[in-house]
Amino acid sequence: MSKRIAILGSGAQGSGVGADMIRAGLDVTFVEQWPEHVEAMRRNGIEVRLPHETVVTPVRAINLCDVAALKERFDLVFLVTKAYDTRWSCELIASVLADDGLVVGLQNGMTMDDIASVVGPERTIGAVIEMASNMFEPGIVNRENSPETAWFAVGGYDERTRDRAHEVWEALHHAGTVEISDDIRSSKWMKLVANAGELVPSAILDLPLADAAAVPGVRDFMDRCCREAAAATVASGSRLRPVFGLTDADVTDAETYAPALLDIVLARFSSPTTRTTVLQDWMKGRRAEVQEINGFVVRTLAAAGQDAPANARTVEIALRIEAGELQARPENASLLLDALV
Repeated sequence: MSKRIAILGSGAQGSGVGADMIRAGLDVTFVEQWPEHVEAMRRNGIEVRLPHETVVTPVRAINLCDVAALKERFDLVFLVTKAYDTRWSCELIASVLADDGLVVGLQNGMTMDDIASVVGPERTIGAVIEMASNMFEPGIVNRENSPETAWFAVGGYDERTRDRAHEVWEALHHAGTVEISDDIRSSKWMKLVANAGELVPSAILDLPLADAAAVPGVRDFMDRCCREAAAATVASGSRLRPVFGLTDADVTDAETYAPALLDIVLARFSSPTTRTTVLQDWMKGRRAEVQEINGFVVRTLAAAGQDAPANARTVEIALRIEAGELQARPENASLLLDALV
């Protein structure tokens, strides 16, 4: 019998991934908190605008409140919510998760421990997602990475689920290249290393990622954020390891490897017009994953008795923007660069 799959958080990334699974013949239910988006998908299907084609896929979409009425239980739940929504999302879906079901944290940030604390380590799979998408209209995804260029990694939370990562691969490989990681915590740290340099700093400037990196001095600041995140990786007990299709031979010291990860994001997984998820959130009037990315670096290094001045400055400015005290704009570059003095 085919596995029952839920995409919990069916925004830009979740909808694109879920549509690929549906077109491959898998049994997928979208669970989403944006009512207009749910209605649009029910009415018209999900429209995914790819670089070279547009694909419309009929989907089964339900609102969060409909979970209480579900009779079936899910074998796989792909959690594609914001990192700060992890715990309540798991609490919501736990009642309809099969006893041997798995929750896959297909998110930014280090969310595995939150997932495991709710559904149990024996039902927790960590994952890394590297693809660019956006959604500003209900029912319509603008996806910049087709399955041929999207990349994922999956791995068990601990020895209890390590041998079950292939079950997730079976579903997820329809959406892109999927690697099975023998150390998914370190793999997720490597994604956070790249995210620390790209997501929030570029949004603070209100610029697409490539344009932000081209502002004089900003790429150096981004690299500093990445290097601090790499130091936090080691301080936490994890290790530098290959991601994004790299090999062990590509992993050098933190000083060179950390900015190299950002190079790969810029070259392979984004376009000249890519706006990071943080900037998209701010454009929609929502708070972003500031504390879950740069703030996590700051807290991790602080626990180890180390400073993270670039990440701390990023958090400070971002929170001022979210509080309405400051506007995201290119002129904020000087506020960032002051941290390097």
